[in-house]
Amino acid sequence: MAADFSVQPHWIAQSTRSIGALILREISSSYGRTAGGYLWAILEPLAGIALLTFLFSLAFDAPPLGDNFAIFYATGILPFTMYTQVYVKLMVAIWYSKPLLQYPVITFMDALIGRFVLTFLTQVLVFCLIFTGVLWIYDPQVSLDLELIALAIAMTAVLGAGIGILNCLMISVLPSWQRLWNIAHKPMFIISSIFYIFEAVPEPYRSILWYNPLIHIVGTLRQATFSSYHASYASPAYVFAIGLTCLVVGLFFLRRWHKDFLYL
Repeated sequence: MAADFSVQPHWIAQSTRSIGALILREISSSYGRTAGGYLWAILEPLAGIALLTFLFSLAFDAPPLGDNFAIFYATGILPFTMYTQVYVKLMVAIWYSKPLLQYPVITFMDALIGRFVLTFLTQVLVFCLIFTGVLWIYDPQVSLDLELIALAIAMTAVLGAGIGILNCLMISVLPSWQRLWNIAHKPMFIISSIFYIFEAVPEPYRSILWYNPLIHIVGTLRQATFSSYHASYASPAYVFAIGLTCLVVGLFFLRRWHKDFLYL
């Protein structure tokens, strides 16, 4: 028993070094090869917020919540972007790191954790910069609930990680799954209440849309931003249940079969 415990610190240190090396590699490959680098991670959601703000301000006098279009669309686009970036990076993590996974010191978990940590921290930074910037520029009359904001970010992280890891398993089994998923996922931008509020959707479609977990994340963030809005429909437990279920299923089968996938 004593021998088992003496090995554990060495394994943790080795795994930490591997994850750190993979994060540095990911920084170089994802953000170091383009002229903008990290700037593009900020410009993409910022451009989406600016475009929606411009278009809808031409057609309407006020957004569905509050009196500022930019802050309303920021509460929809920012969590959607964070979720998308996390799951996209994780779903191709094993394929991307396949050459490095041939070495016994690097495990598939190192590849997944490295990609998740970098992507999540990057998106949290982007979220904070854009959200703070919009509040500073427009000075809207909002009262922020920081605990609910943190809850919305946690929900987004767990859902993105779960969907990403489950898709990582699926494309390892069926390479064409990535294209199928990308096609099936296209409508999510429209059906995730990014440019409208959930209550505005008529029945029976509203009851169907409730099963979209992103609806709950966006609703939670808007409740945290607009004091007059109460997203009674939002269920963090539902989002965490979906995210954690996908996470556990994906990790269970990847742990069993990931070595076989390396030779496909």
